Amino acid sequence: MFENQTEWEQTSDKGVTRQIMGYNGQVMMVKVKFEKGAVGAAHTHYHTQVTYVASGKFEFTINGETKVVSAGDALYMEPDVKHGCKCLEPGLLIDCFSPMRETFLQK
Repeated sequence: MFENQTEWEQTSDKGVTRQIMGYNGQVMMVKVKFEKGAVGAAHTHYHTQVTYVASGKFEFTINGETKVVSAGDALYMEPDVKHGCKCLEPGLLIDCFSPMRETFLQK
């Protein structure tokens, strides 16, 4: 998929938008853009998730442990582990999920 051929969509979190970059039944890649101060509400899901910080600075809480991450850092979230973040500086995350997040395709 090409960036200019996929739309950015508002998520349920204020100041957070996402763009689905590619997927099949086994994997999905999503870009997630955050405004400063935006919060990715804490949640769980059955998918394995790897997040790469492309830009910005974030405070992530994963399974009760809080870390500050910035451009070039990556995070791993096991299935069913509670996680969320707060954007400290405007930024972009690249999320990869396995299996794909079917709910992201429902509109």
